[in-house]
Amino acid sequence: MIFADRYARISARWALRSTKLNATSLKNAARREAALFLGLLFLGFVIMPLAIFWVGQRVLGEFGGVGYAEFFGNLSGNIRSGDPIAWFFVLSPYLGWQILRLMRFAWRRTT
Repeated sequence: MIFADRYARISARWALRSTKLNATSLKNAARREAALFLGLLFLGFVIMPLAIFWVGQRVLGEFGGVGYAEFFGNLSGNIRSGDPIAWFFVLSPYLGWQILRLMRFAWRRTT
């Protein structure tokens, strides 16, 4: 009986909390999500190619072109032409973060 009463109070608090969506909280959530997207897009477009080029040179040797400028030029050309693999590469940090969020949400719902 005590457990049911406690569960009812927690459910009521959760329902009240979820109905408090207003314009300000939605704007803040949208800003946070946009900042997260832009930060992870920067990571995928600038930091990851640098890391891949550096590791590739250390492990595999010289790149077949002039250097990083040609490597980045090829990548950005593929992105501009709409190559899905290049877009997946650039968006992979954001997609990976969203998968982790979804897994955390599913984990919390099951426990």
